[in-house]
Amino acid sequence: MTKKTLPEIVSLRSVAQSKLFTIEAMDLRFSNGVERTYERMKPSGRNAVMMVPITEQGDLLLVREYAAGTERYELGFPKGLIDPGESPQEAAVRELKEEIGFGAETLTPLKEVVLAPSYFSSRMTLFIAKDLYPEQLEGDEPEPLEIVKWPLAQAEELLTHLDFCEARSITALLLALKQLKQP
Repeated sequence: MTKKTLPEIVSLRSVAQSKLFTIEAMDLRFSNGVERTYERMKPSGRNAVMMVPITEQGDLLLVREYAAGTERYELGFPKGLIDPGESPQEAAVRELKEEIGFGAETLTPLKEVVLAPSYFSSRMTLFIAKDLYPEQLEGDEPEPLEIVKWPLAQAEELLTHLDFCEARSITALLLALKQLKQP
């Protein structure tokens, strides 16, 4: 595969801002001389984690929480932002304690993913969380999250569940199932 020269960033400017996001316009010049303006969410510098928690009894632990983007309750795995100074592993354990009331002695990294790299640079590290122990921390959710136990033996059925549609949760589940099948 031929290594391409990265486009030159001619200019960056903010074109819209909300409490959560800043939209940037990037004027780029490609190595062939073509110039284009791309829009993206300005990088925040904060990445995230998502965990696939598995109990000793062989259950997956999911959360059902309200998603403003779809205007309904969605089923997915615990997740959250990495706080400044935290490692992804530390953030994973903290988020587990905040969202499902368990910490994890064992975290197995699965993959670092990006949701929409053309528009968004934030990365999310996916983990399998095992050897869970009870410990609750107060989270920042506006209402208590519903914790849903799902038998690991029936995990593939989640793929057809109407409320389980977030791409990152589906990716985490498929990668976890692949990892768990390896000797």
